[in-house]
Amino acid sequence: MLSQTAIFLAAAVLMVPIARKLGLGAVLGYLAAGVLIGPFGLRLIDDVEAILHFAEFGVVLFLFVIGLELQPSRLWVLRRQVFGLGSAQVLLTALAVGGLAVALGIGWRAATLIGLALAMSSTALVLQSLAERNELAARHGRHAFAILLFQDLAVIPLLALLPILAGGGGMEVDWLDIAKAVGIIAAVIFGGRHLLRPAFKWIATLGSRETFTAAALLVVIGTTLLMEVAGLTASLGAFLAGVLLADSEYRHELEADIEPFKGLLLGLFFIAVGMSANLGLLATDALPLMGLVLGLMVIKFAVLYGIGAATQCAPSSSRKLAIALSQGGEFAFVLFQLGRQHGLLAEAQADWLVVAVTLSMLLAPLSFLLEARVLAPKLDVQKDEREFDAVEEPDRAVLIAGFGRFGQIIARLLALKKIPFNVLDASASHVDYVRQFGSKAYYGDASRLDVLHAAGIAHARLFVLAIDDVEASIKTAELVRRHYPDLPIYARARNRFHAYKLMDLGVKLLVRETFHSSLFMAGAVLRGLQVPETDIAADLARFTEADEANLLRQHAVYRDEAALVQTTKQASEELRALFEQDAAANRAAGSTGQTL
Repeated sequence: MLSQTAIFLAAAVLMVPIARKLGLGAVLGYLAAGVLIGPFGLRLIDDVEAILHFAEFGVVLFLFVIGLELQPSRLWVLRRQVFGLGSAQVLLTALAVGGLAVALGIGWRAATLIGLALAMSSTALVLQSLAERNELAARHGRHAFAILLFQDLAVIPLLALLPILAGGGGMEVDWLDIAKAVGIIAAVIFGGRHLLRPAFKWIATLGSRETFTAAALLVVIGTTLLMEVAGLTASLGAFLAGVLLADSEYRHELEADIEPFKGLLLGLFFIAVGMSANLGLLATDALPLMGLVLGLMVIKFAVLYGIGAATQCAPSSSRKLAIALSQGGEFAFVLFQLGRQHGLLAEAQADWLVVAVTLSMLLAPLSFLLEARVLAPKLDVQKDEREFDAVEEPDRAVLIAGFGRFGQIIARLLALKKIPFNVLDASASHVDYVRQFGSKAYYGDASRLDVLHAAGIAHARLFVLAIDDVEASIKTAELVRRHYPDLPIYARARNRFHAYKLMDLGVKLLVRETFHSSLFMAGAVLRGLQVPETDIAADLARFTEADEANLLRQHAVYRDEAALVQTTKQASEELRALFEQDAAANRAAGSTGQTL
């Protein structure tokens, strides 16, 4: 056991950093580690099935953490996506794959099993890959999650369908089993809502971190065991437990305690999947096997892209959704094994299908990489054929470039003061969106001179540069300064280096994005610590004055890193000395007051 553990850890420590360094992602690193140490690599470990069975607990923990992040109210909102998109994906993919199987001479019973099994996708692989790319909250991420959740829900009907396909009956309804499943689910929901929170509250009062972690693991394991007794999947049970605790005040602590176990076991699961790749079969029948894998991925891609388009997703979202779910899933291994036991699949057929699913899972991270590095840069370039909007009244006092969170506040205050202004924004979709709320903005690129002329820059008394993108902001400032050198520019700076670049162009009236809001919060913190109000005002004023002076001083040397570091340290020491002098003066004044 220890030697195998050492092998797993060594393989992960070696391959995952390499994969990350190459920009391939951690999942592909784990899969490569599995191939390396598995039966078809260095043969360091042979018992793949036992390891895969144990490592599936990582998937269970992963689904629990996903559930913790999804409140019941949000889950209810997703119901149409889960049952609408999920059922469409499973049925359409099963029909397409099953129909192709029949066309290749496979009986309709076996073809039905193959179609339904290959319609499944890998929950762990997809969600982990989307999480790595921070895409779970994107539209394609939400759709992918909904479809995967439906696939988990569809497991029970598929298992019940197997004996029917095998001709062994199974049409009789076992009402006792149904009642047991419903009762267990109801007990889990009731316990999660009314028992778990008081239990965790009591455990938290003990002050034992280890006990809290043990309780968290017990909840996951206990719920999954109950779900298996009810005939449901362990991952679905863990997800349900997470959802029930999503509103708990201990949600973040639970997630932090589970995270190390989830990360290691999920990595072990991907290693086990890599180990299960039958490279021997790939060596003898490479072309037909790869044809099967690519055929599966193309069919699933077409179905999912169509679903995305039908739900009015943007082409980029539809493509990302299709790529994310185009591989096979780990549940297909179970279905193919059961299909072999029921006589629906021959031994050779089952082996081929298992290898095809494994290879599709191995190719999935590469397809993510292909999307990010090749397809997205070429296909998602702004191709707005829409012409820039014509500005109705160009003779306005203020011209605002950029209508995000910064520009909108300025525009609202100008509107309240009845000061006329025009707004330009380079995103047509954003302009259309803000117009729904009554805001008046024009679609146009402020970094183009003709657009600025059309927007009335020649009549403006001042120019507000509120563009979010740093490069576009600097390009626009340079253009305005070159053609309208006397026009005052009030600029938004994302950070100090953005401020330095604007200052290079002679922009003096600039505001760093989070500087004043941070000062406001600092004042609130000091106020909460009972610091006298007069001291707070003086401290904030002194800090602001010193930081603004330091900004001007560092602008002269910001290209020299060593000088920049030195001036930063020097400014910190000077500011600390000022505050210490003030504190000493206040103490002296207080002492004198007491004497008097």
